[in-house]
Amino acid sequence: MKRVGADYLGENRCEFIVWGPLLSSLSLQIVSPANFIVPMVKDEQGYWKAVVDNVSPGTLYFYKLGNCDRPDPASTFQPQGVFGPSQVLDHNTFQWKDESWKVMLLERMIIYELHVGTFSNEGTFEGVIKKLDELSDLGINAIEIMPVAQFSGERNWGYDGVYPFAVQNSYGGPEGLKQLINESHKRGIAVILDVVYNHLGPEGNFSAEFGPYFTDKYKTPWGKAINFDDAYSKDVRDIFIQNALCWFERYHIDALRLDAVHGIYDMSAKHFLRELSERVEEFSEKEKRKLYLIAESDLNDVRLVNSREKGGHGLHAQWCDDFHHAVHALLTGERQGYYQDFGKVEHFVKAFSEGFVYSGEYSFYRKRNHGSCSKDISPSQLVVCSQNHDQVGNRILGERLSRMVSLEALKLAAGALFLSTYVPLIFMGEEYGEDSPFFYFISFQDSDLVAAVREGRKEEFKSFKRQEDPPDPYDNLTFSRSKLKWEKKAEGKNSLLFKFYKTLIHLRKTTPALLFLNRNSQYISALEKQKIIFLKRWHDDSYIYSAMNFSDKEELFKFDCLGGQWRRILDSSDGTWMGPGSGLPETVEPGKNLIMNPFSFVLYQRVC
Repeated sequence: MKRVGADYLGENRCEFIVWGPLLSSLSLQIVSPANFIVPMVKDEQGYWKAVVDNVSPGTLYFYKLGNCDRPDPASTFQPQGVFGPSQVLDHNTFQWKDESWKVMLLERMIIYELHVGTFSNEGTFEGVIKKLDELSDLGINAIEIMPVAQFSGERNWGYDGVYPFAVQNSYGGPEGLKQLINESHKRGIAVILDVVYNHLGPEGNFSAEFGPYFTDKYKTPWGKAINFDDAYSKDVRDIFIQNALCWFERYHIDALRLDAVHGIYDMSAKHFLRELSERVEEFSEKEKRKLYLIAESDLNDVRLVNSREKGGHGLHAQWCDDFHHAVHALLTGERQGYYQDFGKVEHFVKAFSEGFVYSGEYSFYRKRNHGSCSKDISPSQLVVCSQNHDQVGNRILGERLSRMVSLEALKLAAGALFLSTYVPLIFMGEEYGEDSPFFYFISFQDSDLVAAVREGRKEEFKSFKRQEDPPDPYDNLTFSRSKLKWEKKAEGKNSLLFKFYKTLIHLRKTTPALLFLNRNSQYISALEKQKIIFLKRWHDDSYIYSAMNFSDKEELFKFDCLGGQWRRILDSSDGTWMGPGSGLPETVEPGKNLIMNPFSFVLYQRVC
């Protein structure tokens, strides 16, 4: 596998390699600090190469395609944006201070998803660093960063990146990202990076001028499909695998979240994802550090995480949207769009016990059968949430759950998340009930493209039957309104909710029955009419019992559990948590009839 891009060799020498199998000529244009042109030589595999003297880190360059100057498709930094020259970097000069760092097991992660641009007032990696101590205090041990590959403009979700190897200039570039990872590891926080291998963004995307990076065999909702199985696909696959390894090697990333893998089309005998998992495993063994691949998919397909020996792709985990949908539909009563497939307690019970709610059943939303059974995979292979960037940002008004339900329901959602046997993920601001919206936003320069995005957003919401149009994604106000308002964390119920999340995370980390994710050491039952769910989990001599009331009224239930005495260790209704006051006893024995408050949960632990 050839290493594409500008590789600084030291002593003011740099090797430039670019893939262009169909090009008949190609030159390197050095534009700063000197200005000269260097012819490039093509090898039999279609790679163009030039080793150039008098090139130091910081040198700016283009590739000349005929009369056009184009940035390097494998550029690692675009200091002037997607249309400007690429810059030579020396990745060996950064002072890493994480030699003793060792990432925790995936099943121990408490993941915090964030968007760099809206996470802080600065909207930079430095702005994230300033908040790491607060995240550590909360109990977070893994941050998941939405994509940082260079996109057009200064504001974007990141899924419109066009230079997969380059770190967004407006966030702080490669140096800023490395510093963030250094500081995260210093605090015991792993870093997961969101990467996009199903398409590239529309503006500043010149890759197709160099080679057949894309294919017309398939269509994605976001742009041309990456060429993973058509003519010349071997080199495309190599380049994207090289990209994944680059994040692990150059940036010390601990895990990659693979965006929308259902949009990675590949009919090869060996799917790209399987090859990727093999190469990452080889690199992981070579480096003697554990590295993870986590997929996002709406297919409910266990083949993503099944071992390669079982015919799967061998990824380590995948997002489970069904868990979110089951919780959201119960709490909000929404039944539009994909929520029409959810809303019953039985959906929540199945999500809690198996993961995928739709494991081959008929989906009324999709008008077809959907999914495969997930009950035989490890719970640590599923990442779940009650909010994330998609489920908030892809609403017309970008409402967080805090805008839709009461404080009591927010606490119940948190309880469902952290009492589950899956890997929990929270979305930035969720921990203190942030109520600012999280909108979709862009800053493209092409007016026709901006107009197309506006119309596309309107079309996307047709199935939700809302009258209003979504906010203008190009308007800077849409972006600024999406920023977290951190000052709210110190106020009233927001401060209390932060402490509530902190308490739940602490209990999850210190209570063996919650810490160990074992589907065979739990039992879930429910009363559909009363909307009460009962959860029992155990590990060795640690036993917990929880009752969750998703009803809007008080409900009577029998404390049906193992013998012994049980102590109440958390009650979301307690006045301590600004609840209406708990009527549940501090200690209880099995067989007692108890009354629960609306939208509440209680957690008991066996003490003898």
